[in-house]
Amino acid sequence: MSHPRILVVHNRYQLPGGEDAVVEAEIELLRRNGHAVETYLRDNRDLTAMKAVEAFAHTLWSRRTWNDIARLTARFRPDVIHAHNTFALVSSSLYWAADRLGIPVVQTLHNFRLLCVQAMFLHDGRVCEDCLGHLPWRGVTRRCYRESGLQSAALAATLSVHRSLGTYRDKVARYIALTEFCREKFIAGGLPASRVAVKPNFADIGRPDHSPRHGGLYVGRLAAEKGIDILMHALRELPSVSMDVIGDGPERDKVAAHPQLRLLGWLGSAEVYERMRAAAYLVMPSRWYENFPRTLIEAYANGLPLVASDLGALAELVDHGRTGLLFKPGAAHDLARHIAWAEAFPAKMRLMGENARATYEARFTADRNYAQLMAIYEDAMAAARLKVAV
Repeated sequence: MSHPRILVVHNRYQLPGGEDAVVEAEIELLRRNGHAVETYLRDNRDLTAMKAVEAFAHTLWSRRTWNDIARLTARFRPDVIHAHNTFALVSSSLYWAADRLGIPVVQTLHNFRLLCVQAMFLHDGRVCEDCLGHLPWRGVTRRCYRESGLQSAALAATLSVHRSLGTYRDKVARYIALTEFCREKFIAGGLPASRVAVKPNFADIGRPDHSPRHGGLYVGRLAAEKGIDILMHALRELPSVSMDVIGDGPERDKVAAHPQLRLLGWLGSAEVYERMRAAAYLVMPSRWYENFPRTLIEAYANGLPLVASDLGALAELVDHGRTGLLFKPGAAHDLARHIAWAEAFPAKMRLMGENARATYEARFTADRNYAQLMAIYEDAMAAARLKVAV
């Protein structure tokens, strides 16, 4: 197989997270396999210096992106443009610039931004699909994005304009959904089924040893959508259980004050993996669908089973009784029941951890992911060649 030249486009978030780590890992994977890779990166921290009208203009159509992509592609001559986050400063002008230049775009769908102004299908702490398949004006009236009517309206207007222009339908050669669950949601939201492939996230982590394991662990953002409050309520039913928490976020003070949680803050990958290899299970009590949390792959790779919400992609990724346990979403009592079971049956949890590692080796390694990515790039380039021929 030839080695296509790849231009990776990503709009960094104001607060770095798992998506940024996924992008960095994929760039490294491509370079390790002999590809020439160039990057076009923007940073949403630049929004803080912009007035609202200027920020909206960039979100709707970035003239800077249009010009930058033209100059960059003339110099680098990529075979494929692989886009990750384009919100807010890259904007959908990327797709039009690439189309004008005849370069196929592959877009990874890390969240539900194309279907929901809040990007998570979450309202008032509950899953909400009211905008799925419709213009997202309910997201404006409910101020779903950052509790701001103005910012929600700007996002809704951007989505509506580009849907009407056919940007998402016609200007992207291939989309990458992270799970089958997510793929079905995007198709229901209007993306062409023939253009939406499934490729999960991946990790490159060696096999763990057989050291003793004990107790639970939480790794992630300390925020309402991640269900950290559900975990805090559940532990009150289990006074003898305590666990480590790795992460930071708006719920930090509440976590720090909880007598059964040991807040460690953000840690480097090596320290996180060390904690994962010492824990007996990872708790993932999310309130929203999740797309494909990188933490899940890292846990599986480190032989760590999950206790997770039976919701969305998590229900697809966690095989109940084999690679972890699934509890009723949002139900602290049911989470407490499952944690109590995990504490009572360490040998069974250890076996689930071994199954989790086997699942990682079969589905989520770097080599497996690279082969899937190359197949998607080839499809995108073939579609571009066919478009030129027609």
